[in-house]
Amino acid sequence: MMLNVLIRAMLVVGVASVALMPGASWAQGQGLVLEDFAAKEADGFPSLWEHENQRSQSKGREAYKVQSENGENFLSAKDAGQRIKKKKIDWDPKAYPVLTWRWRLLKAPTGTEPLAAIYASLDTDLLFIPVFTKYVWSATKPEGTLTEGGMFSGSELVVQSGTQVGEWFEERVNVYEDFKKIHQHEPAQKAWGISIVAGSGVEIDFGPLTALPAK
Repeated sequence: MMLNVLIRAMLVVGVASVALMPGASWAQGQGLVLEDFAAKEADGFPSLWEHENQRSQSKGREAYKVQSENGENFLSAKDAGQRIKKKKIDWDPKAYPVLTWRWRLLKAPTGTEPLAAIYASLDTDLLFIPVFTKYVWSATKPEGTLTEGGMFSGSELVVQSGTQVGEWFEERVNVYEDFKKIHQHEPAQKAWGISIVAGSGVEIDFGPLTALPAK
């Protein structure tokens, strides 16, 4: 338990205030909006996003829908079980290392792990495969739990734990420092992109994703 707490203290950096460029845009001169879910296609699927698995696009397009509530846009995910991605974001993770987002769990089937995740892909390997850190909402693992990735999987860091439904939770992680600690090298000057996944049977909402300077 103490080890998990220490890992979280090393990897996750809090910031005092949130400010929400093409691919990302300025917000009040303080940060970069990586995605605000303001744009959607005719069927509600978020604009400029792609499917990780091209063979199951119809399921993904049905699972992920842009919605709004009280004037705020968000991405609704229902029984997705697959990942969607947004590539080629004009984002310098060294200048804007802190990634923030909100998410709200609505339904969590027993046995699903993880419930959802945000992938920060800050580089690619020699085969141009994205190198990422996966920030997860786990039903059972405590916050701060770090699971090292393998050859074909990224490292996972639990930033939210439990199955409390109906409440928005805000996450703030220093993706630049996490990347260096986990992958043992500097990321690329421009991030490859971000990805989102919701587990099978899970219903969850994702709010805007923003990158902030360290201070």
